[in-house]
Amino acid sequence: MARHNREARGEDQHGHEYVIEYQPDWLHQVKVTRDLDSGRQSTKTLFRNLEPADQEPGSRVRTRITAPALGIDVQVTLNDEDSVVRRVSVEVTIPTGAEQGEIVGFVLSRKRQRPGSSSRG
Repeated sequence: MARHNREARGEDQHGHEYVIEYQPDWLHQVKVTRDLDSGRQSTKTLFRNLEPADQEPGSRVRTRITAPALGIDVQVTLNDEDSVVRRVSVEVTIPTGAEQGEIVGFVLSRKRQRPGSSSRG
């Protein structure tokens, strides 16, 4: 049985705080991509899960990312019966405020399997 979700915080390139609710046995890291004032694009690790995977994650994986100052509140839920999903990419548009309309990208990566562990299926 998978463990309960954890909560972590991270900051993007513009100093905005994000709250990440995640399953500790599935999520390895979350990266955030933002456009910079210079016109370039920047990717930053928003959060890295250093907690070891004690168990196999359940078949349903849920990750929620919120940034109250930006009006962002997204939840990704996936069914992964055979443990084959390795990475999920999500792009959102900031809905309100001074940065309204800007795109924020997130990449959620799964923890790698421990050597010698077998996948389901």
